[in-house]
Amino acid sequence: MPKKKSNAKRAPQKSRGLLLMKKTRTLLTRLFILAAAALFCYLIYIYVVAPYSAKWRALYGKEDYPKGYSIHGIDISHHQGSIDWEKLSKAEIDGEGICFVFIKATEGRSLLDENFNENFYKAREYGFLRGAYHYFKPNVSAKKQAEYFLKQVHLEEGDLPPVLDIEERGRLSAAELRAASLTWLRAVEERYHVKPILYTSYKFRLDVLNTKEFDAYPYWIAHYYVKDLSYKGEWKFWQHTDCGKLAGINHKVDLNIYNGSMYDLRRLCIEYQGEKR
Repeated sequence: MPKKKSNAKRAPQKSRGLLLMKKTRTLLTRLFILAAAALFCYLIYIYVVAPYSAKWRALYGKEDYPKGYSIHGIDISHHQGSIDWEKLSKAEIDGEGICFVFIKATEGRSLLDENFNENFYKAREYGFLRGAYHYFKPNVSAKKQAEYFLKQVHLEEGDLPPVLDIEERGRLSAAELRAASLTWLRAVEERYHVKPILYTSYKFRLDVLNTKEFDAYPYWIAHYYVKDLSYKGEWKFWQHTDCGKLAGINHKVDLNIYNGSMYDLRRLCIEYQGEKR
Protein backbone atom coordinates (compact mmCIF):
# COMPACT_ATOMS: atom_id res chain seq x y z
CA MET A 1 0.00 0.00 0.00
CA PRO A 2 1.18 3.56 -0.76
CA LYS A 3 2.32 5.58 2.22
CA LYS A 4 0.23 8.56 3.33
CA LYS A 5 1.86 11.92 2.77
CA SER A 6 2.90 13.66 5.93
CA ASN A 7 1.23 16.98 6.95
CA ALA A 8 4.40 18.09 8.67
CA LYS A 9 5.29 20.50 5.86
CA ARG A 10 1.76 21.84 5.55
CA ALA A 11 1.53 22.91 9.19
CA PRO A 12 4.15 25.66 8.91
CA GLN A 13 2.52 26.89 5.69
CA LYS A 14 -0.87 27.07 7.41
CA SER A 15 0.64 28.91 10.38
CA ARG A 16 2.28 31.42 8.07
CA GLY A 17 -1.07 31.97 6.33
CA LEU A 18 -2.86 32.57 9.60
CA LEU A 19 -0.10 34.93 10.73
CA LEU A 20 -0.38 36.86 7.46
CA MET A 21 -4.15 37.13 7.84
CA LYS A 22 -3.74 38.35 11.42
CA LYS A 23 -1.20 40.99 10.36
CA THR A 24 -3.49 42.10 7.54
CA ARG A 25 -6.44 42.48 9.92
CA THR A 26 -4.28 44.45 12.35
CA LEU A 27 -3.09 46.73 9.55
CA LEU A 28 -6.62 47.28 8.29
CA THR A 29 -7.82 48.03 11.83
CA ARG A 30 -5.07 50.62 12.28
CA LEU A 31 -5.85 52.19 8.91
CA PHE A 32 -9.53 52.35 9.85
CA ILE A 33 -8.70 54.02 13.17
CA LEU A 34 -6.43 56.53 11.42
CA ALA A 35 -9.12 57.28 8.83
CA ALA A 36 -11.76 57.72 11.52
CA ALA A 37 -9.43 60.03 13.48
CA ALA A 38 -8.71 62.07 10.35
CA LEU A 39 -12.43 62.35 9.60
CA PHE A 40 -13.13 63.40 13.20
CA CYS A 41 -10.43 66.10 13.04
CA TYR A 42 -11.80 67.32 9.71
CA LEU A 43 -15.33 67.58 11.09
CA ILE A 44 -14.06 69.42 14.18
CA TYR A 45 -12.29 71.91 11.92
CA ILE A 46 -15.29 72.41 9.63
CA TYR A 47 -17.94 72.75 12.32
CA VAL A 48 -16.02 74.09 15.33
CA VAL A 49 -12.74 75.73 14.37
CA ALA A 50 -13.43 77.35 10.99
CA PRO A 51 -16.73 79.10 11.85
CA TYR A 52 -15.22 80.55 15.02
CA SER A 53 -11.66 81.17 13.91
CA ALA A 54 -12.21 84.90 14.14
CA LYS A 55 -13.47 84.45 17.68
CA TRP A 56 -10.38 82.45 18.63
CA ARG A 57 -8.24 85.28 17.24
CA ALA A 58 -10.28 87.79 19.20
CA LEU A 59 -9.92 85.80 22.42
CA TYR A 60 -6.28 84.79 22.12
CA GLY A 61 -4.77 86.92 19.38
CA LYS A 62 -5.15 90.27 17.68
CA GLU A 63 -8.66 91.46 16.96
CA ASP A 64 -9.56 92.12 13.32
CA TYR A 65 -11.56 95.34 13.18
CA PRO A 66 -13.93 96.23 10.33
CA LYS A 67 -12.12 98.32 7.75
CA GLY A 68 -13.30 101.68 6.46
CA TYR A 69 -14.86 102.95 9.69
CA SER A 70 -13.36 105.59 11.97
CA ILE A 71 -16.08 106.17 14.58
CA HIS A 72 -15.76 103.61 17.35
CA GLY A 73 -17.81 103.00 20.47
CA ILE A 74 -18.55 100.50 23.19
CA ASP A 75 -21.51 99.24 25.19
CA ILE A 76 -21.14 98.47 28.88
CA SER A 77 -22.96 97.19 31.94
CA HIS A 78 -22.05 95.96 35.41
CA HIS A 79 -20.30 93.03 33.71
CA GLN A 80 -17.38 95.37 32.92
CA GLY A 81 -16.94 96.12 36.59
CA SER A 82 -15.46 99.40 37.76
CA ILE A 83 -14.15 101.41 34.80
CA ASP A 84 -11.14 103.70 34.84
CA TRP A 85 -12.70 106.49 32.80
CA GLU A 86 -9.48 108.49 32.62
CA LYS A 87 -7.71 105.61 30.88
CA LEU A 88 -10.73 104.81 28.73
CA SER A 89 -10.87 108.41 27.50
CA LYS A 90 -7.38 107.92 26.05
CA ALA A 91 -7.91 104.42 24.65
CA GLU A 92 -7.72 103.89 20.90
CA ILE A 93 -8.87 101.38 18.30
CA ASP A 94 -6.80 101.36 15.12
CA GLY A 95 -5.49 104.80 16.04
CA GLU A 96 -8.93 106.28 16.68
CA GLY A 97 -10.40 107.20 20.07
CA ILE A 98 -13.69 105.99 21.51
CA CYS A 99 -16.52 108.35 20.51
CA PHE A 100 -19.69 106.88 22.00
CA VAL A 101 -20.80 104.67 24.89
CA PHE A 102 -24.09 102.80 25.22
CA ILE A 103 -24.87 101.93 28.84
CA LYS A 104 -27.23 99.27 30.13
CA ALA A 105 -29.96 100.93 32.20
CA THR A 106 -32.88 98.60 32.81
CA GLU A 107 -34.17 95.08 32.23
CA GLY A 108 -37.77 93.97 32.39
CA ARG A 109 -39.93 96.10 34.67
CA SER A 110 -37.89 96.12 37.89
CA LEU A 111 -34.16 95.68 37.29
CA LEU A 112 -31.83 98.68 37.22
CA ASP A 113 -28.23 97.88 36.29
CA GLU A 114 -26.18 98.42 39.43
CA ASN A 115 -23.53 100.49 37.60
CA PHE A 116 -25.88 102.50 35.40
CA ASN A 117 -25.95 105.81 37.22
CA GLU A 118 -22.20 105.99 37.71
CA ASN A 119 -21.46 104.92 34.13
CA PHE A 120 -24.09 107.27 32.71
CA TYR A 121 -22.72 110.37 34.40
CA LYS A 122 -19.06 109.46 33.97
CA ALA A 123 -19.56 108.99 30.24
CA ARG A 124 -20.69 112.59 29.84
CA GLU A 125 -18.07 113.91 32.26
CA TYR A 126 -15.33 112.42 30.08
CA GLY A 127 -16.76 113.73 26.83
CA PHE A 128 -18.32 110.64 25.28
CA LEU A 129 -21.58 110.65 23.39
CA ARG A 130 -23.71 108.51 25.66
CA GLY A 131 -26.84 106.43 25.31
CA ALA A 132 -28.90 104.12 27.51
CA TYR A 133 -30.45 100.79 26.63
CA HIS A 134 -33.23 98.61 27.96
CA TYR A 135 -33.03 94.81 27.84
CA PHE A 136 -36.47 93.60 26.80
CA LYS A 137 -38.12 90.62 28.52
CA PRO A 138 -40.77 89.15 26.20
CA ASN A 139 -43.01 87.67 28.91
CA VAL A 140 -43.37 90.96 30.80
CA SER A 141 -45.80 93.77 29.92
CA ALA A 142 -44.14 95.96 27.28
CA LYS A 143 -46.03 98.99 28.58
CA LYS A 144 -44.71 98.47 32.11
CA GLN A 145 -41.20 97.95 30.78
CA ALA A 146 -41.38 101.26 28.93
CA GLU A 147 -42.70 103.02 32.03
CA TYR A 148 -39.89 101.60 34.16
CA PHE A 149 -37.22 102.66 31.65
CA LEU A 150 -38.63 106.19 31.45
CA LYS A 151 -38.75 106.39 35.24
CA GLN A 152 -35.11 105.38 35.67
CA VAL A 153 -33.49 107.02 32.64
CA HIS A 154 -33.41 110.75 32.00
CA LEU A 155 -31.74 111.43 28.69
CA GLU A 156 -30.65 114.97 27.93
CA GLU A 157 -29.92 117.04 24.87
CA GLY A 158 -26.82 115.72 23.19
CA ASP A 159 -27.48 112.13 24.23
CA LEU A 160 -28.01 109.31 21.76
CA PRO A 161 -31.58 108.06 21.33
CA PRO A 162 -32.84 105.42 23.78
CA VAL A 163 -32.18 101.83 22.77
CA LEU A 164 -34.37 98.73 22.86
CA ASP A 165 -32.22 95.60 23.17
CA ILE A 166 -34.34 92.66 22.08
CA GLU A 167 -32.84 89.18 21.95
CA GLU A 168 -35.38 86.79 23.47
CA ARG A 169 -38.63 85.45 22.05
CA GLY A 170 -39.88 83.70 25.17
CA ARG A 171 -43.30 82.12 24.80
CA LEU A 172 -44.52 84.74 22.34
CA SER A 173 -45.22 84.15 18.70
CA ALA A 174 -43.33 86.31 16.21
CA ALA A 175 -46.42 88.47 15.72
CA GLU A 176 -46.92 88.90 19.47
CA LEU A 177 -43.29 89.83 19.98
CA ARG A 178 -43.44 92.39 17.18
CA ALA A 179 -46.52 93.98 18.75
CA ALA A 180 -44.87 94.08 22.18
CA SER A 181 -41.69 95.61 20.77
CA LEU A 182 -43.64 98.33 18.99
CA THR A 183 -45.52 99.12 22.21
CA TRP A 184 -42.21 99.88 23.95
CA LEU A 185 -40.73 101.76 21.00
CA ARG A 186 -43.76 103.99 20.53
CA ALA A 187 -44.14 104.78 24.24
CA VAL A 188 -40.50 105.85 24.52
CA GLU A 189 -40.63 107.77 21.24
CA GLU A 190 -43.62 109.72 22.55
CA ARG A 191 -41.56 110.86 25.54
CA TYR A 192 -38.37 111.84 23.72
CA HIS A 193 -39.78 112.73 20.27
CA VAL A 194 -37.02 110.71 18.64
CA LYS A 195 -37.02 107.26 17.08
CA PRO A 196 -35.43 104.81 19.53
CA ILE A 197 -32.59 102.65 18.28
CA LEU A 198 -33.40 98.96 17.75
CA TYR A 199 -30.66 96.55 18.81
CA THR A 200 -30.87 92.91 17.81
CA SER A 201 -28.88 90.23 16.06
CA TYR A 202 -28.71 89.75 12.31
CA LYS A 203 -30.71 86.50 12.48
CA PHE A 204 -33.32 87.82 14.93
CA ARG A 205 -33.93 90.82 12.69
CA LEU A 206 -34.46 88.66 9.64
CA ASP A 207 -36.52 85.97 11.35
CA VAL A 208 -38.71 87.98 13.74
CA LEU A 209 -38.46 91.78 13.48
CA ASN A 210 -38.80 91.68 9.74
CA THR A 211 -41.86 93.82 8.99
CA LYS A 212 -41.74 97.31 7.51
CA GLU A 213 -42.67 99.03 10.80
CA PHE A 214 -39.18 98.29 12.15
CA ASP A 215 -37.48 99.89 9.17
CA ALA A 216 -38.38 103.28 10.66
CA TYR A 217 -36.04 102.75 13.63
CA PRO A 218 -32.24 103.16 13.47
CA TYR A 219 -30.83 99.65 13.46
CA TRP A 220 -27.94 98.57 15.66
CA ILE A 221 -26.89 95.17 14.37
CA ALA A 222 -25.12 92.54 16.46
CA HIS A 223 -23.09 90.34 14.14
CA TYR A 224 -19.74 89.02 15.34
CA TYR A 225 -16.53 87.81 13.73
CA VAL A 226 -17.25 88.71 10.11
CA LYS A 227 -15.24 91.13 7.99
CA ASP A 228 -18.28 92.53 6.20
CA LEU A 229 -22.01 92.58 6.87
CA SER A 230 -24.29 90.66 4.55
CA TYR A 231 -27.37 92.45 5.89
CA LYS A 232 -28.91 94.34 2.95
CA GLY A 233 -31.00 96.91 4.81
CA GLU A 234 -29.98 100.20 6.36
CA TRP A 235 -28.08 100.15 9.64
CA LYS A 236 -26.47 102.75 11.90
CA PHE A 237 -24.36 100.79 14.41
CA TRP A 238 -22.54 97.47 14.18
CA GLN A 239 -21.53 95.50 17.27
CA HIS A 240 -18.78 93.46 15.67
CA THR A 241 -17.23 91.69 18.67
CA ASP A 242 -17.90 90.84 22.29
CA CYS A 243 -14.21 90.19 23.00
CA GLY A 244 -12.80 93.71 22.83
CA LYS A 245 -9.90 94.81 25.00
CA LEU A 246 -9.43 98.44 26.02
CA ALA A 247 -7.38 100.38 28.52
CA GLY A 248 -9.46 101.25 31.57
CA ILE A 249 -11.66 98.13 31.36
CA ASN A 250 -10.43 94.93 32.98
CA HIS A 251 -12.97 92.66 31.31
CA LYS A 252 -13.92 91.89 27.72
CA VAL A 253 -16.13 94.57 26.22
CA ASP A 254 -18.39 94.85 23.18
CA LEU A 255 -16.95 97.00 20.39
CA ASN A 256 -19.05 98.91 17.88
CA ILE A 257 -18.67 101.17 14.88
CA TYR A 258 -20.98 103.86 13.51
CA ASN A 259 -21.95 103.76 9.85
CA GLY A 260 -21.55 107.39 8.87
CA SER A 261 -19.74 110.60 9.69
CA MET A 262 -19.34 112.32 13.04
CA TYR A 263 -21.69 115.01 11.76
CA ASP A 264 -24.34 112.37 11.07
CA LEU A 265 -23.85 110.81 14.50
CA ARG A 266 -24.34 114.16 16.24
CA ARG A 267 -27.45 114.84 14.19
CA LEU A 268 -28.84 111.53 15.41
CA CYS A 269 -28.61 112.77 18.98
CA ILE A 270 -31.59 114.17 20.85
CA GLU A 271 -30.53 117.82 20.69
CA TYR A 272 -30.89 117.93 16.91
CA GLN A 273 -34.40 116.56 16.66
CA GLY A 274 -35.97 120.01 16.80
CA GLU A 275 -34.01 121.02 13.70
CA LYS A 276 -35.18 117.99 11.75
CA ARG A 277 -38.89 118.44 12.39
